[in-house]
Amino acid sequence: MNRYLYYPGCSVKGTAKPYEESLLAVFEALDVRLDELDDWNCCGATAYMSIDETQAVALAGRNLALAEQDGLDLVTPCSACYLVLLKTRNQLQDDPELRTRVTGAMQRAGLGYEGTARVRHPIDVLVNDIGLDAISARVTAPLEGVRVAPYYGCQIVRPYALFDSQEDPQTMDRILEAAGTTVVNYRFKTRCCGGSQTGTLPDIGLHLVYGLLKEALNQSADMIATVCPLCQFNLEVHQKEIQRLYGIEPLPVVYFTQLLGLALGVPTRKLGLHRCIVPAEPVLMRRVAHVG
Repeated sequence: MNRYLYYPGCSVKGTAKPYEESLLAVFEALDVRLDELDDWNCCGATAYMSIDETQAVALAGRNLALAEQDGLDLVTPCSACYLVLLKTRNQLQDDPELRTRVTGAMQRAGLGYEGTARVRHPIDVLVNDIGLDAISARVTAPLEGVRVAPYYGCQIVRPYALFDSQEDPQTMDRILEAAGTTVVNYRFKTRCCGGSQTGTLPDIGLHLVYGLLKEALNQSADMIATVCPLCQFNLEVHQKEIQRLYGIEPLPVVYFTQLLGLALGVPTRKLGLHRCIVPAEPVLMRRVAHVG
């Protein structure tokens, strides 16, 4: 059985709970073990870097130091956590002065750091460790007829394109195809959702979200599948306001792990589909007889 350390981050313990539920269910169905990193702390998210670089790197780096103790790859589903942990690892590798300051702080906390822990995204693990053939062999309830727009967002392939193309990533597309879905030609798959601008500059943020939803509808997608808690939040939570402003139809926005879990025969409740604000189950039930 493949085994990895699991860094959840803050979002999947709160607003993105369905992501964690479906991720853990999918890995269990594929006989892959995820052990949650003991005593993990917040990565600081992307904003903390602009406040105090040393403290930000030390905060995120502590998680990498903890992971080194087990000697396993560290898997994190949140796009921001993934980016921050990768950036931290690279900064500690490339900046000797910063590394000295940060490792000194870690040593005072009883931790060592050598830079050996690898940061992985679940998509990377699914495609490159488990393999699409092995996933396809486990699919018992293919989602044939479900048209999906794959939305990667900004952060998992930029700037660190470790497992896919920066401009036209395909790994989630292939996973969704293995689940039996029809992947539409979604030109905006790496376009930004606006991030926190939906709260700080709502006119700009909502317009960015509208563009993503509209393009998926233009491609006759039944739903959008994403990998990022903030992207999923923005695309789902603001739809009533966007419908009022632009007059578009509602569109479910789910995590790719929820669709893969369905195809693997995992019950919808275990995948958190009942938590969707824009319901996905009615659409799935119309397309796939075994969902319900």
